[in-house]
Amino acid sequence: MDDTRTTLPFRHDERNTLVSCSILKKEILFLVARNGWPVDTVFLPSSLHTSFEKLEHCLAAAIDRYPCGTVSVMYGTCHPLMDSILEKRRAVRTSGQNCVSILIGEKMFTEQLSHGAFFLLEEWAHTWDEVTVPIFGSNPDLIKRIFGEEHTRILAIRTPCSSPFEDQANYVSEQTGLPLQWIDVSLDTLEEVLRETLARRGSI
Repeated sequence: MDDTRTTLPFRHDERNTLVSCSILKKEILFLVARNGWPVDTVFLPSSLHTSFEKLEHCLAAAIDRYPCGTVSVMYGTCHPLMDSILEKRRAVRTSGQNCVSILIGEKMFTEQLSHGAFFLLEEWAHTWDEVTVPIFGSNPDLIKRIFGEEHTRILAIRTPCSSPFEDQANYVSEQTGLPLQWIDVSLDTLEEVLRETLARRGSI
């Protein structure tokens, strides 16, 4: 299990932890540092969303390492029992159905999704084969058919924290047979969601 931590100064005796999917790791670390939020950060592999069993095990194990009632979680409803898993451990979760909606906002997410977008974030582009080959195999026709049934284009999302990933995004476009489009987004919505979640936890 990938377990990357960043420790920042705490107020008094506070020790609060933010457990997050690594898909927005760079953006979250940037916001935590810029705002001076007194939280530890723990990141779990974004590939866990392909297995409910692994996701539940790793998420529960990560939360259970810290005192009950001190953990915030940056996840969407990636597991059908997500809220139950967190309620047992008195962890609070960010609002939003998935990491893309948390990043760009529910309105934009729903609008783009309704027009056939398959959202591509930087980490997904870098780990495309690692995640998709175990699921779909190396059959290009199968991959094109599956993605073509649900989507009309790849919508690659850049943030102010993104490194160049044009080559990787073009590769995903070729693999899926879908045209590639780009969108640049700010961190405003993500920052608002994180601030609200940490405030509910009493971390800030």
